[in-house]
Amino acid sequence: MSKKLDTEGLRDVWDRYAPRYDRDIGFFERIQFSGGREWVCPQATGDVLEVAIGTGLNFPHYPADVRLTGLDLSPAMLGIARTRATELGREVELHEGDAQALPFRDESFDTVVCTLGLCGVPDERAAIAEMHRVLKPGGKLLLLDHVGSHHRVVHFVQSLLEKLSVRMCGDYQTRRPLPLVEQAGFVVQRQERLKLGMVERVAAVKA
Repeated sequence: MSKKLDTEGLRDVWDRYAPRYDRDIGFFERIQFSGGREWVCPQATGDVLEVAIGTGLNFPHYPADVRLTGLDLSPAMLGIARTRATELGREVELHEGDAQALPFRDESFDTVVCTLGLCGVPDERAAIAEMHRVLKPGGKLLLLDHVGSHHRVVHFVQSLLEKLSVRMCGDYQTRRPLPLVEQAGFVVQRQERLKLGMVERVAAVKA
């Protein structure tokens, strides 16, 4: 089994990676996640929490009238997000913190967004439970991530890649968060699998 990075190790990895993150993720977005942010963010309404906000690449895609709060483990990523928000004229409240223990009261938000973030959380079940906790009843959960494919050959390749990616940056290739979303008490309204089943988009509500 691949050695897992702890929270401090993950923070160090993402702090070091922050200056080149936008450039590198841009390549993968073109070939794998094209249109994903545009699918997720316009569905957000009201008081919005984005978990694993990173460098703020979602900022341009949110409706102008949402009240946005963002959380990330990495201070360096948050620094870039803060600069981007200023350049775009987007008001956002940014917090350093752990997706597995969100520093917010129960039922605080109308929408929770997480794009390309659950794959890098050590315990995705805990993170989803926290997202459920901070959402108001009837609130929306909007997810975008790479997931384990249902195609056996593709899944096998993902499993091989995961042995390296988990050790290097805590990134899991074969997770399938949809069952955990349902187990946490969400009702899935829309779910899409793309790119040979490797990319998943989910829109759900807190029951």
